[in-house]
Amino acid sequence: MKKFLVETYYTCTFKTVHKLDELNDQELAKIDTRNDGEVEVIEVRLNNRKTKRIGDKSKNITPESEKIDNLGIKNDKKSLIDNNVKRDQELAKKIKGQLGERFKMPDRRKGYIQKSSIGEHKIYLHTGEYNDGRIGEIFIDTNKEGELVKALMNNFAIAISLGLQYGVPLEEFVDAYIDTKFEPSGKVDGNDRILSATSILDYVFRELAISYLGKEELAHTPSISGVKDQVTTENDDKFLKIVKDITSKGFVRSNYEQKLVDLSDIRIKIKSKN
Repeated sequence: MKKFLVETYYTCTFKTVHKLDELNDQELAKIDTRNDGEVEVIEVRLNNRKTKRIGDKSKNITPESEKIDNLGIKNDKKSLIDNNVKRDQELAKKIKGQLGERFKMPDRRKGYIQKSSIGEHKIYLHTGEYNDGRIGEIFIDTNKEGELVKALMNNFAIAISLGLQYGVPLEEFVDAYIDTKFEPSGKVDGNDRILSATSILDYVFRELAISYLGKEELAHTPSISGVKDQVTTENDDKFLKIVKDITSKGFVRSNYEQKLVDLSDIRIKIKSKN
């Protein structure tokens, strides 16, 4: 049976507190010889640990795993810092890869303007779309708010637009801002699908959700553009493509088929010319 002797070395930092009746040179000179002070331990650090076999006069056995430098756990701290830096770098690369690139809006774009009123406050919602009908930007104008509120709303709209152009789904913004409550709020005039709103943001994102996402559950009135199922022909498909190319998806609230029916007169005239 082998026996080992473990020697452990510590560094202890402490302070001694003495109480003086008077503060003068004589009292200060006696402090080192006094033994009535109160000792307070500040820090105890492990410096080194050595292991040697009892009865073996050879050199001490000090495994690398048991060596600790003169600053205690300095090596462990350095390793922890390196691991954290590496983890942060990997996380940054992952986030950058998820964000991707910004898809800028075309110079000439489709969209629509919706004028509404909440109480006595007029609100103008402007939208901009990509060529495929996806929303890529919004602007919010008000008439009675001061310069501060107008500036905040303008910059808020810019932030939302940048998020959309970097690939943030519109659903995320809708979930975040629907049912937010602040003034002005109440009855909504000028919108055929929304009758009331708890705030400007609630109204804006409720309108966007209905127009671009087809979330009819957020509307207060049913859609009046119901179209019965019809057998579509090749000419119908061509006209539907024309409607999609020239019409804002938000303006027609994705009801392209209804607009195709509305263009029946034009379709008949074109057929007669052919």
